[in-house]
Amino acid sequence: MSRTVYAIDFGTSNSLVAAVRPGGESQLLKVDESHHDPHTMRSIMHFPVEGKPRFGQNAIKSYIESQGQGRLIRSIKKFLPSKSFKATQVQGQLYTLEELIGRFLRELKTRADHLTGEDVKHVMLGRPARFALEDEKDELAQDRLKNAAEMAGFKIIEFCPEPLAAALDYQQQIDKPKRVLVVDLGGGTSDFTVIELKPGAHDVINTLGLGGISIAGDRIDGSLMASKISPHFGTEVKYQLPLGNNILTMPPDLRHRLMSPADITLLSRSDIMGFIKSIRSCTLSPDDDDLLENLFTLVEDNLGFALYEEVEASKRTVCEKKPAQFRFDQAGIEIEESITYGDFTRSNEGNFSKIFDSMNSVLKQSGLEETQIDTIFTTGGTSRIPEIQERLTQSFGTEKVHHQEAFHSVIQGLSVKARSLL
Repeated sequence: MSRTVYAIDFGTSNSLVAAVRPGGESQLLKVDESHHDPHTMRSIMHFPVEGKPRFGQNAIKSYIESQGQGRLIRSIKKFLPSKSFKATQVQGQLYTLEELIGRFLRELKTRADHLTGEDVKHVMLGRPARFALEDEKDELAQDRLKNAAEMAGFKIIEFCPEPLAAALDYQQQIDKPKRVLVVDLGGGTSDFTVIELKPGAHDVINTLGLGGISIAGDRIDGSLMASKISPHFGTEVKYQLPLGNNILTMPPDLRHRLMSPADITLLSRSDIMGFIKSIRSCTLSPDDDDLLENLFTLVEDNLGFALYEEVEASKRTVCEKKPAQFRFDQAGIEIEESITYGDFTRSNEGNFSKIFDSMNSVLKQSGLEETQIDTIFTTGGTSRIPEIQERLTQSFGTEKVHHQEAFHSVIQGLSVKARSLL
């Protein structure tokens, strides 16, 4: 059996693979040549009406060229701790969650094996500090991820918390011992660790605190969607059923699924038809029919992914402190909304507060005061949001906050961890 170990950063939004060979050499692999960073593959699958599933940039291309036909699946990592998500229909075939994730991991392994010329069976997989706050759900998520890795063809599967991996990457850069708070904010989770690091070490010296919360980039996009875009899809439609006295609005479950980049791609025609049929003749405003038609078209034409691509693009623009003009014009849906950075921060005030509450909980767990932390090491795309950076500098001072390359820190640290196994 090959002695090479793969390090895999399977992320909610993006995934990366590195090969670590017996001599200690590590190589970040180009698993998606179509991506602007070929070392990164977006965590997306498209199951077309005919043919084999596509992955990463090819999945997006296939989805666009088929005009939304087939099934697009994104951010599937978020469902790992969910007891209610057991399986879903894809092109008439029932797939368990483990099978879907296993299929994606197998594609990563196949591409990596092609590049290395080996059939690698040993993997060091990153995982969030916490998949969920409840221990039972956290254990369920790791068990599912392990099963998925086995389905992908791995025999020896080991895990490393992603913030610890980021710390290992940073440890290679320091020249004196440090107490570090790692802030790893990605697409699905915000993870934190307080850790003691020492130059030249290949493992952590002492972990003083570790934790996280399932609020990050996807939830932030969903909150912007909720405040500025979702009313165009009937979330504020009011209706009154015959013989009823109560004024009703969109069911909470349907509203929740619209506010999630992952859930919206899993919405089906049957999920909304009952709702629309039941209220179409009961709405209190004639304008509401157009909004319900937008909702129907959004789901019928599988436009959820395209919609959230525009939401994310607007987020990137306003995070440069510039106003964004959100435009969505597809299949008869025409939306224009001006979005400012103030709109963005107000819509996400609750999310930012919960992220920093989680960080402060980990800091308290460590037993250290803010002044005793030498460095704040931030990584992950969400950590670039100005509000996040400003709150960190207010708490710790500008000189302590160090921002690492957004997407490679965890995979580099996983490589260090994998090297210690050889």
